[in-house]
Amino acid sequence: MAGMVLVLGAGSWGTALALVLARNGRTTYLWDCSVAHIKSLQRDKSNNRHLPGHAFPDNLIPVSDLFSALDKVSDILLAVPCDALRAVLQHLEQKDLRQSSLCLACKGLEPQSLSLNSRVVEALCPQASVAVLSGPSFAKEVAAGLPTAVTIAADQMDTAISWAEHFHSEVFRIYTHDDVVGVQVGGAIKNVMAIAAGIADGLGFGANTRSALITRGLAEIMRLGAALGGRQETFMGLAGLGDLILTCTDDQSRNRRFGLALAQGKSPQQARDEIGQAIEGIRTAAVVGELAKVNGIEMPISQQVLHVIDNKVSPKQAVQNLLARERKMEL
Repeated sequence: MAGMVLVLGAGSWGTALALVLARNGRTTYLWDCSVAHIKSLQRDKSNNRHLPGHAFPDNLIPVSDLFSALDKVSDILLAVPCDALRAVLQHLEQKDLRQSSLCLACKGLEPQSLSLNSRVVEALCPQASVAVLSGPSFAKEVAAGLPTAVTIAADQMDTAISWAEHFHSEVFRIYTHDDVVGVQVGGAIKNVMAIAAGIADGLGFGANTRSALITRGLAEIMRLGAALGGRQETFMGLAGLGDLILTCTDDQSRNRRFGLALAQGKSPQQARDEIGQAIEGIRTAAVVGELAKVNGIEMPISQQVLHVIDNKVSPKQAVQNLLARERKMEL
């Protein structure tokens, strides 16, 4: 089992990470719930739907039989959409995972339980060790081998180091961390801020507005992150500020594109249909709103994003609501 990894989720992100692992010499099994999609990967030796132009090495093996693949590996990377995470984990429950290590590459929060993804894993697969991977990284650039740096965090540093050894290369740099909460909070809430940035840019506001939004968005992330048990310095790193800047400023971000579409007058459903892939910030905005209430935290940007998604205010009115807030000290 040494040097073998199973990647669950053959979207753009799961495929990009599978390519990194395979290029690093790991035998990498790539599974997806769509049998038709897996068959196309097996036929084409690439993911032409999400990452065309990147041929699979011989040691990247798409598989449709999840349990057969599970018998071969002890290290499992989860790159499924957050709303599918619990269902996938319930499949894993059927296996003995006492010797297994799970790494979460999905960024978000679970709506039903208002929980971090790692807590969902711990509840359903308590016998497995858990790590999380996050940081500023677009799938297309990772697949193309462009230099990228991300963070892998785990409560047990041995777990973080083990996953770092799988991934680390000359073009994919890994930093290890032990703040599992902070790394996840930064990776999840930046998606909400990216929607806000897309709205602001789509309405024609300039670089000044975007800079202010990113800065005040970071303040909201730090506020909630600290309340949930994250460390403040984590949010100044790759999984915090780094990922926030990336998703708020580049149109490779689905969440930013969703905000741009809303600003153009499209409905949330029209914008989702147009993008055609999971937009994690939509669900995360609702969870953040609940967590802010529970913890008594003011998160005005997140709140206005949620109001726009719920069709309670227009994008333009949401910006006006933020600008009309009372003057206050920055810190």
